[in-house]
Amino acid sequence: MAETVRDAGGALKVAVVGTGGVGGYFGGRLAQAGHDVGFVARGAHLQALRREGLTVESPAGGFTVAPARASEDTHDFGVVDVVLLCVKTWQLPPAVAALKPLVGPDTAVVTLQNGVEAPEQVAQEVGRDAVLPGTAKILAHLDGPGRVRHVGGPGTLAFAEWDDRATPRVERLRAALAGAGVSVTVPDDIWAELWAKFLFVVPFGGLGTVTDAPFGVLRSRPGTRRLLAEGMTEIERVARAMDVRLPDDIVPRTLDFVDQQPAEGTSSLHRDIRSGRPSELEAWNGSVVRLGTRTGTPTPVNEYFYEVASVLAATRAGEPGGGSAG
Repeated sequence: MAETVRDAGGALKVAVVGTGGVGGYFGGRLAQAGHDVGFVARGAHLQALRREGLTVESPAGGFTVAPARASEDTHDFGVVDVVLLCVKTWQLPPAVAALKPLVGPDTAVVTLQNGVEAPEQVAQEVGRDAVLPGTAKILAHLDGPGRVRHVGGPGTLAFAEWDDRATPRVERLRAALAGAGVSVTVPDDIWAELWAKFLFVVPFGGLGTVTDAPFGVLRSRPGTRRLLAEGMTEIERVARAMDVRLPDDIVPRTLDFVDQQPAEGTSSLHRDIRSGRPSELEAWNGSVVRLGTRTGTPTPVNEYFYEVASVLAATRAGEPGGGSAG
């Protein structure tokens, strides 16, 4: 363990804000490797972390971090080198408000939300210089208080400076994660990386929600496959209108990736809305509609997904109506 930390340039002081599946997995890997990691949590989860530590079950090898340093108050951790911001998009406002005690002049806040607007939302509080836009590719969830289960996905992280500059803090975090056994990349264009993931999850999430159907059904029926492609094409056009440089073959490449997913797979958006839980609809299809309006880019397929899913969300939550992306 000590050798790993030395190779990474010394132990990092890290705060994980949002100790769910993603934050628990990546923060746990860093803690296991000897870095000073503090986990922000609440309720029974917090108590379990303090009593028994954090247990991670993973195809890449399970482990337990005990004791786990945990608190619901970010003041207890002080200024850190890195914040892994792992909350859902709908949880961002209170999470961002709690960042101030953690952030010093050189702190890096890695935003790991599904969506493309979160980095700017965080930057409004802590400044762009503090934000490392990032993305995680992993399927992981809480499996009870103090327990994280990694069920699939490569377990990779990608992040970079806002303007893609090579900086010592990016290299130090990359080395620390690699030393902790995490597959990590620093893309040449982090915004293209974020939008590429956005283009995958959002049409699939919206269409899956309104049809209550998994990957296998959506990709095998000609009509729903066409809707997936049209939803992706709208996002590609919005990205280009915002000067994001996506590969020319991004839509067929993403459809090929859809074909590789488990036939029974569904999105978190689909599962949350159908279960009556808060969802990331505003940050997914709602975001496409808002950014399309801002750039003058038509987004009729994503607008349909958004409006129908909004009605479903309101109905499942027992509310009289949906929201608005305007």
